[in-house]
Amino acid sequence: MMSRLARWSIALPLLAACRGGDSADTASMPYAREVAEAVPKIESATGLTFRTPPKVESRSREQVREFLLQRFHEDLPDEELQSMQRTYARFGLLGDSVQLGPLLLDLLSEQVAGYYDPAAKTLYIVEGSAPELIGITVAHELVHALQDQYVNLDSIQHLDGDNDRLVASQAVMEGQATYVQMQTMLGAGAVDNLPGGWDRVRDLIRESQGSMPVFAAAPMILQETLLFPYLSGAEFMRRYAERAPDGSLYDALPQSTEQILHEDAYFGTPDAPTRVSLPAPSAGSVRYENNLGEFETRLLLYQLLQDQNAAFRGAAGWDGDRYALLELPGGGEALVWVTIWDSAIDAGEFHDLFDTALSRRYRDLRPGVSTSAVRRYEADGRSLELHTLTIDGRPSVFYVDMPAGTATAPMDPAAITVAQP
Repeated sequence: MMSRLARWSIALPLLAACRGGDSADTASMPYAREVAEAVPKIESATGLTFRTPPKVESRSREQVREFLLQRFHEDLPDEELQSMQRTYARFGLLGDSVQLGPLLLDLLSEQVAGYYDPAAKTLYIVEGSAPELIGITVAHELVHALQDQYVNLDSIQHLDGDNDRLVASQAVMEGQATYVQMQTMLGAGAVDNLPGGWDRVRDLIRESQGSMPVFAAAPMILQETLLFPYLSGAEFMRRYAERAPDGSLYDALPQSTEQILHEDAYFGTPDAPTRVSLPAPSAGSVRYENNLGEFETRLLLYQLLQDQNAAFRGAAGWDGDRYALLELPGGGEALVWVTIWDSAIDAGEFHDLFDTALSRRYRDLRPGVSTSAVRRYEADGRSLELHTLTIDGRPSVFYVDMPAGTATAPMDPAAITVAQP
């Protein structure tokens, strides 16, 4: 869901910290001169050449805000945005009082120093950006302009119904832009030999974002999904440069955040995600449907448990998932979520940690009538169920959050189907 945040580039003052300072002349070069300097370095770093010269224009912050507002509403109609907000609130990743639309716009307006618009085939630099950011932004956005000449960025940005794959694809696009941007500014060899190593690079990016007030006050899910394409994406591209220097990246994009997070899932024996299909609900209708993926499953566990190691363990072994927010007769809503796991051990680890997470989230959690396969609870006017099951031979966990007093789960877990990768 939150992957739409990564559609426009953010200003990362990382390289100014790494480089130790440029002269004022260099920082204030006209864009054309900066483009001319960056293009051959980008082509050398990527092994690709610009088929057509990139177009660069400037925009005022007011024009950028208008552009963001227009594209935001095109990408996320109000009804879809409200459904997404309610879904993430039901998961416990957003508070009920969060107004997602205005917050996302404020975040993007604060972050954007430049952006590449695939529709206009033009790179825009925001007027009034800090001089030390202009060269960084030009280099970063030029990579997106080059990508767009070899892969359809618009088609990637509009993957519907598969949030996890969208996040993974954006991690490659933003990760490559970040990694190549660093190479053009520092030199190819210097990127992998920075003081403090790659961990320091991650820290610098986080520190630069933390200094921005809207970002610093945003919910954890927004902060982390905004940073993921840049942090984990750049790490993926660093590994790609080491392990597949002659590979054809755009012909084999990662299919999941699992493949971004775990080296062997992409570079070893490929671990493609299991595709999950939910049946029609037995009561009500589907308001919104998508998936979390390993990355957002990890964030969910961390949000509820506040334990990073437990969150990593609980999400490891993820192999697919699907959720739906349902509108029930009478106006209530229910959340159903099924997760598929590599092994029964992985499923059991997640099941137990998520069960613990529910007790942390709901202080008034009261056990209901349970069986060996289903744990039932009542809390805060809700009925919760956590099922252990097997779907087509795959270890699975099925979670239901529905209004208290609902007689049966509004979706039959026995009717869920999976497609083997």
